[in-house]
Amino acid sequence: MAKVSFIGLGVMGYPMAGHLAAEGHEVCVYNRSPGKAQSWVTRFAGEFAATPREAAAGAEFVMTCVGNDDDLRSVVLGADGAFAGMAPGAVLIDHTTASATVARELAVLAAERELGFLDAPVSGGQAGAESGLLTVMVGGEAAIYDRALPVIEAYAKMVRLMGHAGSGQLTKMVNQICIGGLVQGLAEALHFAQCAGLDAEGAMAVISKGAAQSWQLEHRHASMLAGEFEHGFAVDWMRKDLSILLEEARRNGAQLPVTALVDQFYADVQAMGGGRWDTSSLLARLKPAK
Repeated sequence: MAKVSFIGLGVMGYPMAGHLAAEGHEVCVYNRSPGKAQSWVTRFAGEFAATPREAAAGAEFVMTCVGNDDDLRSVVLGADGAFAGMAPGAVLIDHTTASATVARELAVLAAERELGFLDAPVSGGQAGAESGLLTVMVGGEAAIYDRALPVIEAYAKMVRLMGHAGSGQLTKMVNQICIGGLVQGLAEALHFAQCAGLDAEGAMAVISKGAAQSWQLEHRHASMLAGEFEHGFAVDWMRKDLSILLEEARRNGAQLPVTALVDQFYADVQAMGGGRWDTSSLLARLKPAK
């Protein structure tokens, strides 16, 4: 078992750190709101620290899971950042959904300090984090990945090294492109079924056994029909992710017209007051059948 640190105890980080403790790792946590860190220690044992630097001190592996590029830099860099507390040979594993640019930036800075760095965003949402069944897409050096893999597997059902630094984040962008298109398609299908006077629930049961089957259809159609949009990953965060990937697409020349349109549909949901609704709330912007 390893001595590890987990920085960022949001809806994803809190249970992910818990799985590390359950596996027998020695865990020290940090959270911007100290009360959350104290709550975690009460539930899972382990320790909490007042700064990322203190949390990272002596840790072989340091995990981060925060909001965006700026949040990541704030907990990793500077006098009280994680890098300042890490000893040569230690590895920082970043689970934040951030830009490939910041991943490459931190990989260079880590190497200058003789530290390892992996960008390792996750997919699976709060439910996946709580059940320990996340998908983790990783960028970085193979030797560092091999060292970190047994630790990451504490909360993952699928982990894969995708290439050099930044490749994990690029793969997460592929993931978000797929989710946006699938959810919009499902929303339109449900809307059409309702307008056509079909039993929408029955229609989903039938088509879920054919080529239209998807995770989103299986797990979200019922709650979408019920107008329930409180199932984890929020529209505000989805728009943050889409902003990152659309900027990357402008850089690499990828053409993403449907994704750009879905981003605007999520803006409509935000304008309706649904920024904290989950991503399946695209159905809410479609006018119900008369």
